Amino acid sequence: MSLMFKSLHITLVLFLLSVTCGPFLVSAQSYYPASEISHWQLKWQEGPGDSGRKVPLRETEGWMEVEGKTEMPQLPSGVSSAWTKLTLPSYSYAAPSVYIDAIYALHVKVYVEERLIFESDRSFIKDNYSLLVPLDMTDNGKTMYIWTETLKDRIGIKDKIVVGEHSVLIKDYIKNGLIDVILGGAFVFVAVVLFVCSFYLNKEYFPVAASLAIVIASTGVLSITYSPFTYTFYSYLGPVSVVFFDVALLSLLPSLTFLFEKIFGGGKFGIIRSFRKFESVYSLFCILCLIVNTLSGDRILEFYYFVSTKILGIIMILQFILLIACVIIFSLKRNKDAIIFAIGFGTAALTGVSELVWYYVKGGNYDLFYWKWALVVFILSLIVILGRRLAQNHQQVVKYSRELELFNNELQRSEKMEIISELAASVAHEVRNPLQVTRGFLQLLSEKSNGDERRYLFMALSELDRAASIITDFLTFAKPEFEQISLLNVNDEFKHIQSILLPLCHLNGGKMILDVEDCLWVKGNSSKFKQALINIIKNSIESLGEDGAIHLLAYGKGDKVYIHIKDNGAGMEPAVLSRLGEPYFSSNKTKGTGLGLMVTFRIIEAMEGEIRFMSKKGAGTESITILPRAEGPDDSNSLLA
Repeated sequence: MSLMFKSLHITLVLFLLSVTCGPFLVSAQSYYPASEISHWQLKWQEGPGDSGRKVPLRETEGWMEVEGKTEMPQLPSGVSSAWTKLTLPSYSYAAPSVYIDAIYALHVKVYVEERLIFESDRSFIKDNYSLLVPLDMTDNGKTMYIWTETLKDRIGIKDKIVVGEHSVLIKDYIKNGLIDVILGGAFVFVAVVLFVCSFYLNKEYFPVAASLAIVIASTGVLSITYSPFTYTFYSYLGPVSVVFFDVALLSLLPSLTFLFEKIFGGGKFGIIRSFRKFESVYSLFCILCLIVNTLSGDRILEFYYFVSTKILGIIMILQFILLIACVIIFSLKRNKDAIIFAIGFGTAALTGVSELVWYYVKGGNYDLFYWKWALVVFILSLIVILGRRLAQNHQQVVKYSRELELFNNELQRSEKMEIISELAASVAHEVRNPLQVTRGFLQLLSEKSNGDERRYLFMALSELDRAASIITDFLTFAKPEFEQISLLNVNDEFKHIQSILLPLCHLNGGKMILDVEDCLWVKGNSSKFKQALINIIKNSIESLGEDGAIHLLAYGKGDKVYIHIKDNGAGMEPAVLSRLGEPYFSSNKTKGTGLGLMVTFRIIEAMEGEIRFMSKKGAGTESITILPRAEGPDDSNSLLA
């Protein structure tokens, strides 16, 4: 038998070479197509002494006809072995073989007449065989007997028997279950990469990523250890493969429920959390039974098979039903992650439940097949969910980073303003009194002077007035609170401002357009309000060129008053625009102290408003001041939405 398995491995290499050089080789199948045997006879064991040593050549009673593509006969109670009899077709193959895609048994013997040509006995409870048995040219038309023995609930040939050229049948023989091994290996590789990467995630996402890695790895191990390829070509690893299969299955179920719990929560009344705890305890119990059974030499094999297959299958059905119900509830709440999870898990769960139900309906005479492909869809959905969570986390971090930067800038600005305001208040109070005394003496001297002396004294008084104006700006910046607050009619305030600044505007070759709604009221100090707007309008006037114009627009919207001051002057670059309102910064290097807009910002802030600037170099500047709207004295200014 060992020589035959060595020849199969050599044939595997030859098969790979044949795939590469296939176009240059002539296939025997072109001349001698394979023959299918779709019906045979089956005979149950007659007693406990039937060990397959004696072929029932001359027995004619007890045989039943079996069709290959129909349902397999149910194994009678107390029966553990059976004989299958079939007639080999006439053939002219150079190297004939018989191929059986799936035969259920733990111990198999194949005879041609009385000649034993194949025997295999498994010490582990994996009963799905795939056989490719070489024949002799003299076996043409003879009777083949297959003895099978099992400890499970099914026995015999599942589908059909094919007789053909060995070099042709070897391809199907090798491919049977190979895709499962490749798929499982890919799953395990992805799981290892994901598990390593999970250590670089924050603590919040580590349990999700780690449990997802366990789910993917368990699925991969299940795919490999469930495949007939593993037990056909590496039967000596059979006992280890069965153990790995059971451990992977017992790890998959609680880790899947844990993953679901981490994504969507414990469910109403903590039902998901409770079920996960139950699964964990039951999985540990099954692993303990596995250890005891292994150490005792399979003495509790039947009990272990019952708790790890029969009972566990029912638990899986309940788990899938529970999670499907929860997914439907979350999906109805328009949870995007739940919808993605519903697509993936719904596919896997419905497929798994359907196959498990069909497995029980068939009395165990069914091999689960579609579950692994459904799990591919499910795992992809889990990866998408984890990717979405990480992307959202990254976006949230970026958002918080930007908000932190803005907050930090605002904090620095507030600290700077606080320092400057304290310094300004201190300097203004200390300097104002000496200036007032000096101005008084200079004014007395100017009344008694004449000629150039008087002119010089007037210039000194003018500069002292300018210094007093700067000190007033300092005090306004340091203490923007208003001593007297009243209702201000925006239209009246603008008319007053226009009358003050219109001559200056005409002097600079511009015009002023006033467009203010009636019955607009705000709360504040009239002189401070005028000061703030005059500072903005004066900057616009200074930027005007030929055919310059300043448009003053005010209107109400909801509970806000919007004031637009727009000019078609020189405009500003973005770097200059971003620094407006900073202490001592002036957009015009040749004019001003840089205090005007700083004071304007402080006044508007004190009125619980905000101010924005928009400008483009060469296209003018627009300021938008937004203030809370107040009700007029005659309720004519009701706040309309």
